[in-house]
Amino acid sequence: MAHLTKVKSKLSIHAHRKVRGVLEGEYAAAQIGRGIDFNDLREYVRGDDVKDIDWKASARGRQLLVKRYVAERQHTVMLCVSTGRSMAASNDAMVSKRELAVFVAGMMGYLAVRHGDRVGLVFGDGERQHMRPLDSTELHLEHLLAAVHDATTPDAPASDLAALLRYAIRTVKRRTIMVIVADEVTVSEETAELLRRLLAQHELLFFTIGDVDPTDAALTGRLYDVDGGVEVPEWLRHDRRLAAQYAALVSHEESGMRRRLDQLGVVHERVRDTESAISAVFRLLERHRHARRR
Repeated sequence: MAHLTKVKSKLSIHAHRKVRGVLEGEYAAAQIGRGIDFNDLREYVRGDDVKDIDWKASARGRQLLVKRYVAERQHTVMLCVSTGRSMAASNDAMVSKRELAVFVAGMMGYLAVRHGDRVGLVFGDGERQHMRPLDSTELHLEHLLAAVHDATTPDAPASDLAALLRYAIRTVKRRTIMVIVADEVTVSEETAELLRRLLAQHELLFFTIGDVDPTDAALTGRLYDVDGGVEVPEWLRHDRRLAAQYAALVSHEESGMRRRLDQLGVVHERVRDTESAISAVFRLLERHRHARRR
């Protein structure tokens, strides 16, 4: 299970045991809420409901402990990953977007199967979209991650998030927790409308992955535009004025996308590398949990 093994390995490297426990607790809190049957106790973390604190156990253990409850039902997590050719490039931290997408999807899927939840997958580009069924085993999750990895190549059709969301609307009939992973920099009116339709049926978690900065002077070697199929001129890395303009454009697009997703009520995070992805998943789950309580 190469892909899932990498996810577990990176989690071990970048998140020590306590952080991994908190991350799993945050996933459970976001999905389970206040169930019926008591399950166990875990250490209190910022954002936990004070109603869940077990004061007697906390006094005995000399640390705040909260009660966790058994889920009333099995949940369904649907990974929705863009696999167009732009996802085969590197991002603004010079990290492979494909590897980062597989890691984020793998981390969310791993948290789900660890809690006995079922995980499925919709993925694709502007020309082809596909669906994989639901299951709750690690072997199944490995197959899902392999499908994302193998579909994301430089010679794949162009990315098209709107086409993927339309496909998800047509094919995913049951209510799910839908985890969207894409490299969009803006939210078009069409995409906004599709997200509204999905929100009517699903709970949405949106992860975005940025693009490489072609004006970055620290870049070395040849740089290619996978969408255009051309080499990016090396002189771009030495034009300070152009670099400032590009940075302003990216900042404007990012803030505009954040505002749009906030307006839609879609919780979202931007990821740059493995370490920041772990923090991003934690923040997104925490925000999702609070959003569900409002």
